Formats: sequence, C-alpha cells, structure tokens
Amino acid sequence: MKPLHKRPLDLVLWVFYLVNFLVVVYMIDLEQLTVKQPGLSEYPLWPPPFMIDLIHWYGYNFDPLLIARPPWWQATIWIDVLFFGPFYAFALYAFWKGKNWIRFGAIVWASMLITNVTIILFEEFFGPHASPQLARVLLANAAWFIFPVLTLYRAWRSPVMFNDN
Repeated sequence: MKPLHKRPLDLVLWVFYLVNFLVVVYMIDLEQLTVKQPGLSEYPLWPPPFMIDLIHWYGYNFDPLLIARPPWWQATIWIDVLFFGPFYAFALYAFWKGKNWIRFGAIVWASMLITNVTIILFEEFFGPHASPQLARVLLANAAWFIFPVLTLYRAWRSPVMFNDN
C-alpha cells in the first residue's frame, strides 16, 4: 500500500477528518451543548472562550439557526459528538494505516452527514431561522456535503479501499 502522502484524495480526506475531530466536533459542536443560551451563560470549562465568542459572532451575524438551537438541531449536534467524533478518530487511524474495515463506517457516516446537512440547509433557506446571508452559509457548509460525497466515491468504488495499486 502506498503511504498516505502518496494518496492525494486520502490525504485530503484525512485532513478533513482531523479538522472535524479537533475543531468542529469537540469545540464548535460542544459549544452548542455546553452553552444553552448564547449571551446569557458563563463560559464553560471547554471549549475555550475565544472559540465561543467566534461561534456566537458568526451565529449572530450570519447564521441565526446556530443561535436559536431548536431541539432538532441539538439532535444533530449530539449525533456529531457521540457518533461522528469517534468515526473521525477511527477514520484518521484507518486512512493513515490503510485499514479496509473503515469502508462500511465511511459509507454510513457519509450518508448520515449528507442527510443532516440537507435538513440543515432546508432550514437555512426556508425555515423560521433562515439565514440572511445564504451565500456565506452555503459556503461555510459546503465542505460537509462535498467531503462526504468524496468519501462515498472513495469507499464505494471498490470493496477494498486500500491496496497496492
């Protein structure tokens, strides 16, 4: 098997999984669970205050859904923290070492994330918390549609994801 740095698509996916594991799930998503009402709470132990301030600034200026936090939104955040976070940890290892057992989990993760992002974008366009900055919100969310599609492509094209070819 080729090393990760010689597999460009895998390397790009690996970096995406790393950013999601370190920043998105366990900072941005955790903020959604630890701060119940933005602007009214004290800072929790984690994530760091600068990150909370950045998340709230983005929400107040561009993405009202992020500030509103309806129950269905909270459900997507719990899915991120409880399922997607561990998936990223396993995917980081599997893509680094070329472990084929990640294929099924990658297909499940990608399918779930495409579904979640589609639901979120419908709210951003048409819901009571629709964004006044749709282009910016679409750009901010594009990666969570594009990278699952790339992962599906990578996992679906062969029952063996990693080999010597």
